[in-house]
Amino acid sequence: MTGLHGTNDTLRLHGPLMQRASAIAASLFDTSAIDFRAADDRSPAKPRSRRISLERAAAPAIVREGAQHTCVTYVDPVSEASLAMILAAMAGPEDPIAADPESLSVFALAERLAVSDIPVLINGPTGTGKEVLSRFIHARSNRRSGPFIAVNCAAMPETMLEAMLFGHQKGAFTGATSASEGFMRAADGGTLLLDEIAELPLPLQAKLLRALQEQEVVPIGSTRAIKVDVRIIACANRDLPAEVAEGRFRADLYYRLNVFPLTLRPLRERADDIAPLAFALALRHSPGTTPCFTESALAMLKLHSWPGNVRELENVVRRALLLANGNATITPEHIVFDSPARLISPLAIGGLAVAHGGAGMMADTDGADHGGTRKLSSIVQHSEARHIVEVLEACGGNRLRAARELGISERTLRYRLASMREAGIEIGSRSHSAPHGSAAFGGGR
Repeated sequence: MTGLHGTNDTLRLHGPLMQRASAIAASLFDTSAIDFRAADDRSPAKPRSRRISLERAAAPAIVREGAQHTCVTYVDPVSEASLAMILAAMAGPEDPIAADPESLSVFALAERLAVSDIPVLINGPTGTGKEVLSRFIHARSNRRSGPFIAVNCAAMPETMLEAMLFGHQKGAFTGATSASEGFMRAADGGTLLLDEIAELPLPLQAKLLRALQEQEVVPIGSTRAIKVDVRIIACANRDLPAEVAEGRFRADLYYRLNVFPLTLRPLRERADDIAPLAFALALRHSPGTTPCFTESALAMLKLHSWPGNVRELENVVRRALLLANGNATITPEHIVFDSPARLISPLAIGGLAVAHGGAGMMADTDGADHGGTRKLSSIVQHSEARHIVEVLEACGGNRLRAARELGISERTLRYRLASMREAGIEIGSRSHSAPHGSAAFGGGR
């Protein structure tokens, strides 16, 4: 089996699940450092490897036994939760987590360009994993034995930026009681990540451009240029071409950095990443036995729009761990989102009825409950579903138009509709006046 290593017994017992994980693992992890074993295999582990013990049983479980050993018990080798658990168990502390085809294509491209020294510009909203992608590029590059220095340009005082980037001599300015090499010299032989580069002041952008072109820096208070060997990765959560057009970012610096642009999409457009990320974050924040997400809980996570991206997901996971309070599973009742939920009236919208589990669980705007529950998680889930239904109906059932209105891809919309079905939310077409050949699930494009 390409990518994953295990004993013959392990492959015989757990081959289907390992086969699913193999293609993904090969593009994200150093699989030679992962040793798969059946749970009852007590033979010594390979030196300097992370051991993953696999067992199939009636209830899922994931237990971390020290930094180098994780036990995964799964129910169904073809379920999303099983794949998410094994991916989370394989990931090292700084490894990326992904399963969505679009994310995997970005990492595959990043691995190809890692072997060069060309600058990389990573675009994407805040919280989408730009620093994780930057570290992945560094780890796959010939500079991996050198330093990786991450600098948040928005977090440094503007008056100190130049000194912190390029260094300064002792006595160069008031308070400079000793010399400093600066971040660029600290990253010599390695990689310098300039996060939120759009926040750099214009005068400093000109000095950065020269430093990149000449591969040298002049510390404040010095007249001598010092050669450096640094690869630059820049990250931006703002539209840099728009910043250039508005005169807030230098065009020459933009083109110098934009040799190879990569873009990370919002989490809501990478639905297949949500489950493995959720399990990885749960492993990170729960010592010992980690509660497992049920399939319905994972479906609920996929219905959310994630305005805060992975940072918001981490908040939701930590909150769920607290609310689970030692339970073996995390269910929809343990999931509370950061964004406020609207109390919603009965979910019959323009002839389209939305029901939860066929039980007609609905909440009135006055807070009355028709299904015996006022769970915030259910209200949020219904609110998301209602909005999707409203937009679909306004677009005459046309999925492509509806996806544009919702600000997501058509593929993501199809995935959400399928997730709604999986979560028990049924959407029926109107019994009257529905356009021929079109339905609520979008027969037209």
